[in-house]
Amino acid sequence: MRGSSAGDRTFSLIGAGAAVLTATVGRDSPQAIAGLITGIGFIGGGVVFQGSEGMVKGITTAASVFTVACIGVVAGSGRLFLATLTTALIIVVLELPYVPVIKLLDTRRYQQRTMSDDDPPSGMAPDQ
Repeated sequence: MRGSSAGDRTFSLIGAGAAVLTATVGRDSPQAIAGLITGIGFIGGGVVFQGSEGMVKGITTAASVFTVACIGVVAGSGRLFLATLTTALIIVVLELPYVPVIKLLDTRRYQQRTMSDDDPPSGMAPDQ
């Protein structure tokens, strides 16, 4: 995915591992799937960090890693149509900001034209 700290190989390994685990032990041991999701949560927590100015980065990457694991579980349980449909939907959601027409609608583009909520209204003195 674009700009993420987890690359294509990471996503492939997580999806394939989740599918294999679910296909082999999913029906016999649902706790294995719960353990898989818990482990993916730790991986996702590892890609989230606090950047400059207190901004949290990596949330989308962590959510993508979690979603790839869930798609792997769905594929491993034999629901290939649902896994394919979910994969297509996730790709559309992740690539939507890069569609040229959508960039025109992005509110961050017009941020300089509006006031911040922190700024006092024009003509009023700030609180003392």
